[in-house]
Amino acid sequence: MCGARTVRNVHQRIVQAPAESVGALVDRLSAPDDPLFPTPVWPAMVLDRPLGLGADGGHGRVRYRVTAYEPGRSVRFDTTDDGLGAGFHRFDVEPLGPDRCRITHVLEVTMGTRAFALWKLAIEPVHDTMVEEAFDNAERAALGTLPHPPARRSPRALLVNRLFWGRPVAVPVPADARLLHDAVEQPDFADAWRMPLNPGMDRGPRAWRHVLPFPVHGTADRELLVGKDASHLDFRSSVLVDHDSVTLATAVRVHNTRGRLYFAVVRRVHPHMARLMLWRAHRRVAFATRPAGERNRQLHKAPQ
Repeated sequence: MCGARTVRNVHQRIVQAPAESVGALVDRLSAPDDPLFPTPVWPAMVLDRPLGLGADGGHGRVRYRVTAYEPGRSVRFDTTDDGLGAGFHRFDVEPLGPDRCRITHVLEVTMGTRAFALWKLAIEPVHDTMVEEAFDNAERAALGTLPHPPARRSPRALLVNRLFWGRPVAVPVPADARLLHDAVEQPDFADAWRMPLNPGMDRGPRAWRHVLPFPVHGTADRELLVGKDASHLDFRSSVLVDHDSVTLATAVRVHNTRGRLYFAVVRRVHPHMARLMLWRAHRRVAFATRPAGERNRQLHKAPQ
């Protein structure tokens, strides 16, 4: 590989918990209740089968396969495409005593000049943030608390996160948006935009009520209805949350000539504003979600 550079990136942390406890967390990587990967702010690890030799997948645009696995101690993932380069990343848990261990993440990749430039510019700050937040999650899950301030998200990592956040796509108004259909039975205009829900994001519609800038007109198990009435037109917007996506649907009823003239102008900018509102709300809900280690500690907490 002409101009190839080998990157070796190592993160370590001492955790005041038995290696067996922390190793058990590593064993749950890519599971539905994965306690380590820092979702939903960052891409989740997704594999085509439970963690084990030969499992294929990746996170974001990075693709890899499990090539070595010692349950409770170590797992290695080798890259399977040329997106980042040829190499591996791995998690290791090393006991340091009965109630103390070291968790280590190593990334070693040989990459070309362009990939190396991209690594230094954008990927490295995100990678470093994700690994440190994964370590935070390990401590939260193993200890029940984080004994120090959480990992800091650098401005560059947050900028990359913002630039590569998903974008809404146009879809038909969902038939399941019953509050919207009941509120505006014969709309003069209707549209809908959808985004996938990242793993770990709140699936309840009430999580969205504080990030949308309009009065709430109704709630249901999976739907939140907001909107506003005026003399020239009324509008309602429905936030419909299902298992893997959230849809923002809008319906408008025009009352008079002034309303028709007004909406003829607004209609040109409405798609942009609807997409922007959904995108911002989606990102705010993701950032407001409790860290994975805390979520999973509560999920697996024994009943009193």
